[in-house]
Amino acid sequence: MEQTNPTPKWKAELLDWLKSFVLIGGLTAFIYVFVMAPYVVQGRSMESTLHDRERVIVNKAIYYLKEPQPGDIVIVHPDATGDNWIKRVVAVAGDTVEAKNDQVYVNGQPLSEEYLVENKLKTSTAGVTLTEDFDPVKIPEGSVFVMGDNRNNSMDSRVIGPVQLDHVVGRAEVVYWPLSQVRLPR
Repeated sequence: MEQTNPTPKWKAELLDWLKSFVLIGGLTAFIYVFVMAPYVVQGRSMESTLHDRERVIVNKAIYYLKEPQPGDIVIVHPDATGDNWIKRVVAVAGDTVEAKNDQVYVNGQPLSEEYLVENKLKTSTAGVTLTEDFDPVKIPEGSVFVMGDNRNNSMDSRVIGPVQLDHVVGRAEVVYWPLSQVRLPR
């Protein structure tokens, strides 16, 4: 009877390491694609809530379970350019949104926007309005209306229209960089 040579110890160990790296890589890719990912804020459209070059963790899994809600800060992929934007959900499907006299209205009711206090103070001091008037927009099914908190420096649904839900990447959960500014964005 012929005897087989056992695999040398170093080959077995190498194979174990390779399996571990493949498993870790696959798990990391799964988490990045479906669960959470880092995002770098680009631009000033969300000031004073979020600042240029801050880094946030985006929860991608949340919207598999429920739809975005007004007030959520979301990453949207609005068009074929490949760009991602970070904005705040102002209205959801079925709502009608409009702005008059520096006030946003959803379904005829003034929207309470505590997160805009600092920006409204700055613009009123400068003698300008934060939110330009726009006509009523009815949000269709499967869409959300998003706006930046720094309304005078934001490309958002006022220009591109409502964003389809399948273009919403996820919700910003935590600012993690710079370390001195770690916080929950609200």
